[in-house]
Amino acid sequence: MTDRAGSVDPSDAGAADALRDAASELRAARDAVDDHGGREQLETVASAVRDAERKLNSYEESATGTGDFESYVRFQEAFATLVEGLDDDLPEREAFETALECVEKRRLSESDFVAARDALGPARELASVRERLSSAREAFADARRRATDRLDAVEDGIAARERLLELGNADLDAPVDDLRDPIGTYDDAVTDAFASFRRNAPAGEVFDVLADAAAYPLVDVDAPPEELREYVAAAGDDHTIPELLEYADYSQSKLEHYVDDPGALRTAVGTRRTYLDRLDGSGFTIGWPPPEAEVLQYVTRELLSVVPGFAEEDVAATLQSVRELAWRDDYARLRTAAVALDELGDAERDRLAAGAVSEELAALEDEREALRAALDDTDDLA
Repeated sequence: MTDRAGSVDPSDAGAADALRDAASELRAARDAVDDHGGREQLETVASAVRDAERKLNSYEESATGTGDFESYVRFQEAFATLVEGLDDDLPEREAFETALECVEKRRLSESDFVAARDALGPARELASVRERLSSAREAFADARRRATDRLDAVEDGIAARERLLELGNADLDAPVDDLRDPIGTYDDAVTDAFASFRRNAPAGEVFDVLADAAAYPLVDVDAPPEELREYVAAAGDDHTIPELLEYADYSQSKLEHYVDDPGALRTAVGTRRTYLDRLDGSGFTIGWPPPEAEVLQYVTRELLSVVPGFAEEDVAATLQSVRELAWRDDYARLRTAAVALDELGDAERDRLAAGAVSEELAALEDEREALRAALDDTDDLA
C-alpha cells in the first residue's frame, strides 16, 4: 500500500510469497478432500457429526442415571435411527457405530456420553478436512487480494521513481523565467479582468460568458446553474453578482424595494451562494508549472475564444504571446526544468544524488515481476 505519493509500505513486501503459500495450501486441501471421497461425502460426514453431537448434548442430562426414562428411550431411538440411516459406504461410518455401541446400554452415565463423543473423533477429524478447504479458500482469496493491491502500489511506486529520475535529469539552470514571466503576467491579468467583470457586469452577461467557456473541454470553468440563468433572464434587470448576493441577505420588506419577486431571488441565489462566492478567474489561467507544449497549444486556443468576452485586448494579446511559447524549440527543456524545480524538494534531490531512487526502482521492478508471476501461476485457483 502507498502511504504517500510514490511510497510503498515495506510490510507488504512478502505478498507474492504469501500468495504462493496460500495457493499451495489450497491445492493440498483440495487433494485431501478428493482423497476422502469428495466434498459431498465430507459434507455428509460433517452433517452427521453435527447431528450426533446435538443429540448427545441434548439428552445427556435427562437420559443418564435415574433420569427421565422416556427421555432415555427417545435418545436411544433417535441416535440409533441416525446411525442406521447412514450409507454403508460413508467414510468413517464405523465411528458412528462405535458411538452407538457406547450408548446402547440399559442404563447410561456421563462417562458413556464422553465415550460416545470420543468415538466420533475419526469422523470429526474427517469433517475437518472440508473445513480445511473452506479456510484455505478464504486465505487464498485474501492473499490474492493483497497481492493485487500490492501490485497496484508497486506500479505506482515505479511510476513515481521513474518520474523522479526524469526530473533528476532536468537542467535546473535553464532560464525558466522565459516561461514564468509571460505566463505569470497573463494569469494575473486575466484574474484581475474577470474579477472586474464579475464585480461590474450584469449577472446575465457573466453567466453567458461562463456558459460559453464551460463548453470548451480544456477551460476549467463550471457552467452556471440553470436556475440562476433562468432567474436572471426572467427578472430582466441588470443587477451584478455582488448585488444579488447582497440582496439575498435583505429582509423581505427591504428586498421588495429592489426586485419584483423577492421569493424567486432568495430561491435562485440563496441556495447557490457557494457557487457565486467561489466564482473567480482561476479557470482562465494557465498555472505553474505550465502544461506540455501540445496541451498549451490547445488550451490557449480555447481561451482565446472566451477571454475576449470579458477582458481587454491587451489581456488577449498577452495570452497570444503565451500561446507562442509552445512552439519554442526549447519549450520541453524549460518546462521539464520548471516542473523539477517545483516538485523536487531537498529530500528528493538527496535521494537522487545518492542513487537511492535507482536502487528503489530496481527493487520494485523485481517485486513487480514476482507478483505478476505469482498471480499468473495461481490464476487456475481464482
